[in-house]
Amino acid sequence: MTRLNVVLLLALVASALALVQTAYESRRLFAEIERAKAELARLESDHARLMAERQAQATNLRVERLARDRLQMAPISPQVTQYVSDAPRRSQAAADTAEAARASGAQAPTGGQR
Repeated sequence: MTRLNVVLLLALVASALALVQTAYESRRLFAEIERAKAELARLESDHARLMAERQAQATNLRVERLARDRLQMAPISPQVTQYVSDAPRRSQAAADTAEAARASGAQAPTGGQR
């Protein structure tokens, strides 16, 4: 009978130690979850603040002022507009030939130009 009591006593002690270990681990994990929730709340508030700040920084008036002040940009006007065509330039020799032909009154070869 004493052997059975010793075995039961050892089982009881092992069970009690396992219960204490489980309770400790449960409290530790709960505290970690609470820290993670607090961090999430902090990060969400930072995100909301940064989004509001970004929206405030990107207003048209601010962008225009920075472009004018820092980049020395100016509004466009017809006086400063340069038009660029994508047609290839004729060589100088072809231009001289066309000018000479116009001066003599003859039709100059166009060389595929429109």
